[in-house]
Amino acid sequence: MYLMDYHHHTNHSFDSTASMMEVCTKAIENQIKEICFTEHFSVNPLAPTYGHMVFEKYLQEIRDCQEKFHSQLIIKAGIELCEPHLLKDQYDEILQPLNLDFILGSVHNLNNQKLRLALKEDHPTAYERYFNELLSMVSTADIDIIAHFDLMKRYAYKEHGLYEFQEYQEIIEQILKKAIDRNIGIEINTSGLRTGLKQTLPSIEVIKLYKELGGEILTIGSDSHTVDDVGANLADAISLAKECGFNYIYKFEKRKPIPVKI
Repeated sequence: MYLMDYHHHTNHSFDSTASMMEVCTKAIENQIKEICFTEHFSVNPLAPTYGHMVFEKYLQEIRDCQEKFHSQLIIKAGIELCEPHLLKDQYDEILQPLNLDFILGSVHNLNNQKLRLALKEDHPTAYERYFNELLSMVSTADIDIIAHFDLMKRYAYKEHGLYEFQEYQEIIEQILKKAIDRNIGIEINTSGLRTGLKQTLPSIEVIKLYKELGGEILTIGSDSHTVDDVGANLADAISLAKECGFNYIYKFEKRKPIPVKI
């Protein structure tokens, strides 16, 4: 099987100290054929990510890894954007000249507050606010994949439990339909399987609904922030994709989705 892991963070992200070389070595050890680095990036001065990324250094290190591991591992250059719909012109100005392979879009903040703080302030409306923000993002942002679709549950489940899919099904369906209309996919993010959450992000209900609505573009990512998590639970994600009716997962090259049989 052609294993791919399309969500990695290293010391080019504010919340990781992993090195790219070590990530690549671990991927090869785990028999992964292709990876994509997707460091956090924001143009919002109020976001924790702001000011950390130096693209010249980041892309040069990717080229160094590509040269070193060219016969063992395909390495793609990506990015994970925080709320890319809010400052679209600024993102476009910086990113368009870079010729990246892949762009994840994520909502980590609501009104410039981290999700954890937004949840603490008003947990009864937190999921609703989060999904509405996700709808705004997918409606206008220049992205390829929605990262960790139901991320709010990562911060909510311990105190407030998991959200009821049926309660939010209408807005989730709106988000997925808009994504499909704009040729934007979703990922199966395995990070939740490594915590007490014990679920992928998104949940199986969201993945099944995406398929039922006609969605096809699906990537898999460990969302690794440490070397030990590189490739974690990829087999579980592939099994879940098959269970939901998918026969392909996708890789990207210069923003073009390419299906790979599973």
